Amino acid sequence: MKKVIKKLGSPKGIKRMKICSFAFVAVLTVLAYSGVAFAAQQGADINTVVNPVLGLINSLVNPLLLLVGAGGAVYAIILGFKYATAEEPQEREKRKQSIKSFLIGYVLIFVLLVVLKLGIPVLNNWMTNSTANAGSAVQTATEAQ
Repeated sequence: MKKVIKKLGSPKGIKRMKICSFAFVAVLTVLAYSGVAFAAQQGADINTVVNPVLGLINSLVNPLLLLVGAGGAVYAIILGFKYATAEEPQEREKRKQSIKSFLIGYVLIFVLLVVLKLGIPVLNNWMTNSTANAGSAVQTATEAQ
């Protein structure tokens, strides 16, 4: 357990957490868009595809916010304890840098999750409008033939 915490507290670990959270948001966005675009091409009702995806995203965001909040609080306490018990100036500076890296990563992950939560309605409107325009363009093209 200590090794895992030590690895996560390093700048590389924080960078990995940032990349994982960004990748998670990007994958969800791509999946949502591709499913809606496929449904629009097939002439299906867009809401039959969008509603399950939005339900999945909404059901995952709240537990992720809880996990990030609780895990971040525990980890901040551990880093603070390590900083307080550091005896040498070099070690203190190293711990201070770890705390700075942690705070940057923590805020970034939290902000990405909140932006996802707030951006879902905007993405939904964008998808609905873009697929409606694509559907009307397809319909116009087929009528022209």
